[in-house]
Amino acid sequence: MNSDDQDSTTSDAMAGALPTRRRAIKTFGGLAVAAFVPGAMRAAWGEQQGGSNPVFTLGVASGDPGSDRVVLWTRLAPDPLNGGGLNDRAARIDWEVAIDPAMTRTVRRGTTTSTARNGHAVSVHVTGLRPDSWYYYRFSHRGVQSRIGRTRTFPAAGVLPARMRFAFCSCQHYEQGYYAAYRDMATQDLDFVVHVGDYIYEYAASANVPAARRHQGGEIATLADYRNRYALYRLDRHLQDTHAAFPFIVTFDDHEVDNNYAGLIPEDEQTAEAFRQRRRNAYQVYRESMPLRANVQASGDGLNLYRRLPYGRLADILVLDTRQYRSDQPCDDGLQFLQTCPAILSPDATMLGATQEAWLFDQLRQSRATWNVLAQQVMMMRWDLGALTGQPLNYYNVDAWDGYQAQRDRILRFLAEQRVANPVVLTGDIHSAWAADLKADFNGASSPVIGAEFVCTSISSGFGDSNDPLVKATLPSNPHIRYFDGLLRGYSICTVTPGAWRTDFRAVQRVADPVFTVPSADLPVSDVAAFNLIAGQAGLTRVL
Repeated sequence: MNSDDQDSTTSDAMAGALPTRRRAIKTFGGLAVAAFVPGAMRAAWGEQQGGSNPVFTLGVASGDPGSDRVVLWTRLAPDPLNGGGLNDRAARIDWEVAIDPAMTRTVRRGTTTSTARNGHAVSVHVTGLRPDSWYYYRFSHRGVQSRIGRTRTFPAAGVLPARMRFAFCSCQHYEQGYYAAYRDMATQDLDFVVHVGDYIYEYAASANVPAARRHQGGEIATLADYRNRYALYRLDRHLQDTHAAFPFIVTFDDHEVDNNYAGLIPEDEQTAEAFRQRRRNAYQVYRESMPLRANVQASGDGLNLYRRLPYGRLADILVLDTRQYRSDQPCDDGLQFLQTCPAILSPDATMLGATQEAWLFDQLRQSRATWNVLAQQVMMMRWDLGALTGQPLNYYNVDAWDGYQAQRDRILRFLAEQRVANPVVLTGDIHSAWAADLKADFNGASSPVIGAEFVCTSISSGFGDSNDPLVKATLPSNPHIRYFDGLLRGYSICTVTPGAWRTDFRAVQRVADPVFTVPSADLPVSDVAAFNLIAGQAGLTRVL
């Protein structure tokens, strides 16, 4: 077992060539008392600055909470944009967990070792914690201490919590905007953050953006490339503040590897072995860079990313992976007519693969939670773009679930037939905000609504203002879609109780800019729309 997979070294007793792919269309492209944290304290916590540390330059993070455990993360990187700066040396890192922000009441501590094999990143799996409690943590190396992070455990199994409140977000292209959304998120009253993909973008540097917000070098492919790219993003102080304030639950989409890749099939022509190695590199650095639980292990060329995180009896959070196991997009990707692309309906097409689909059904079948949450990447709702062509039917974005309709239909039928309690799908990818009723059969006007889907807009990645009215023209042909906005960047907050679910769409004030380097990091963020769900009653109600 690698050192970064261990709970600690010591612990305190106190506690050939592939086919050419047409480039995808870009236009759519603790103690219990510590759980109460006053609003003023949250704001001050979220506004901590962490960028001046000479060793822990990338800050700290936590994630994948359980009822008695959490994962803590950091990386030693004195020269973060040039491989980290430690070369092949191993380095000792001490860590400690306390129940107070001053770190005077330590409950766990230990030592681990960072190595070059893992880019000098470490994930410490801390166990023996109390359920439903806030904790504070930090790392140290040769007398240099990291900033203090804050994290929490989830409620125990069998307990029905009064509330769960979390943010979910995606798509944070560094070159396309500053992270005003994260600045706002870090000050919110949240239990955790869900990130559903496109944490980095793999593209080469653009000459059309200011140097202060520019990628380095060409399109990334090597271990060093991916490590430097994650370091660039993690140097953003607002992203660091949010990681330090809350535990994250994460999954990847395509840009953590290669735009619109499917399984082992890249977007553009590469040899099979070249892309296999590139994906292997990307997956390794993703695992190095995220606070992931120990069972998220590398497996051959892959990464076992899908998993379940229960929040007591209130919610089961099922994290899905719709990239690693999917079959190729039908008809060379992009937007396709069903009449000329019957592969859209192929029963063999898959987003999840057979093993993950069986796991998903098993988890849903066993669930006794009030809310069943699927955190995943691409839109599950049907979105028929036919109105753009003068024909109101059967024109689809096949990189989303619309390109894999047989598997989607199996999942939606399962939710209906098994009477799965209150399914909610959380989605990113498309750089715009959506809310939709999910139906057992989108082709049947009288088919019942069986769940809801919320799509967060992007943190910073552009949708394209000219596309907003085009999408709105398609909505009359898709009456199950209850909300859409493509003009605003931001994120969403979900407030969940045993009786109701509310999703607030928050957006950054927009300022026009020809190269789309806005929003500025200090622009205000506000609620622009909100929807309610009532437990046991299907269908969305707009409340803002």
